[in-house]
Amino acid sequence: MVTGSAVVIGASGQIGRAAVRALARDGWEVRAASRRGGRDESWPGEVRSVAVDREDDAALAGLVGEGCDVLLDCVAYGAEHARQLAGLADRVGSAVVISSGAVYEDERGRGFSTLGTPEGAPVYPVPIPESQRTVAPGEGDYGARKVALERALLAQGARLPVTLLRAGAIHGPYSPLPRELHFVKRVLDGRRVRVLAYGGRCRFHPVHVENLAEMVRLAARRPGARVLNAGDPQAPTVAGIAVAVDAAMGAPASEIVTVEGAPPSADVGDTPWSLPEPVVYDMTAAERELGYRAVTSYEASLPGTVAWLADRVRGRDWRAVFPLLARHSGETLFGYAAEDRWLAGRGA
Repeated sequence: MVTGSAVVIGASGQIGRAAVRALARDGWEVRAASRRGGRDESWPGEVRSVAVDREDDAALAGLVGEGCDVLLDCVAYGAEHARQLAGLADRVGSAVVISSGAVYEDERGRGFSTLGTPEGAPVYPVPIPESQRTVAPGEGDYGARKVALERALLAQGARLPVTLLRAGAIHGPYSPLPRELHFVKRVLDGRRVRVLAYGGRCRFHPVHVENLAEMVRLAARRPGARVLNAGDPQAPTVAGIAVAVDAAMGAPASEIVTVEGAPPSADVGDTPWSLPEPVVYDMTAAERELGYRAVTSYEASLPGTVAWLADRVRGRDWRAVFPLLARHSGETLFGYAAEDRWLAGRGA
């Protein structure tokens, strides 16, 4: 039985691949749009892939055509993209749009954008509810653009019911910024010690793409105007992630050396999860409003992620494989020489 028609913008990305698969399996007739119009080998044959530049208003309108029952936008940022979607409201039954947990700020106005400043680390409630205050909307940093997107879309009200999913630290195959590479490459390189700041207790709530896709599937069936956190069942510590990666790769357990407080330097003790205070999202609203139940956990999904990563970087320069990650992290992600000097200096 056909559920309805669905359009997915950003279908070839990490989120889009999984979401197209979930929607197609749920009976939706899916038009999967991306810049190059590529397909994922896991998609059913009836999925129609389309090459579309989402920055082109006319091309986006042509993609929607006479209309669709649900539109998923995986790559929307800022008020301009909200304007695009609002312009299609008379032809779209409802929308699901990927936002981010980076929208939140604490009671002192600190958020992800202030992390690099003195005393700038946010201290959020644990867990963070959707009612937590957000940064001001704007076109500056990532979080501000997502808030601008959210507010402009929610202002559409019943004209375009939109579910905004505030995703945590997204993980799974096809990520251009794979956090797990931090530990996967260390296993491949034979590194036997993991130096972890903040006592190894850091928690940055992850969400696997299959769990995010499940939320998309449920929201498509239950349209509404709302914002919902999107996360895995648990938020493991960074030490727990290090142990889990070793296990998923069949490697002996590494020695974990913890540092109380901040990393000794940019290339020693820091990881993509190293936040001074926990970031854990409250999933109660998603469970209540969508009937959401996670389809996988961090540990259960990890073997697929690490296998995908290991296959791509083994014997290759990781910077060529993940150029966006290389631009973001510079040379600090695998600063082995500095790490060895620090370990030697403490008698390790």
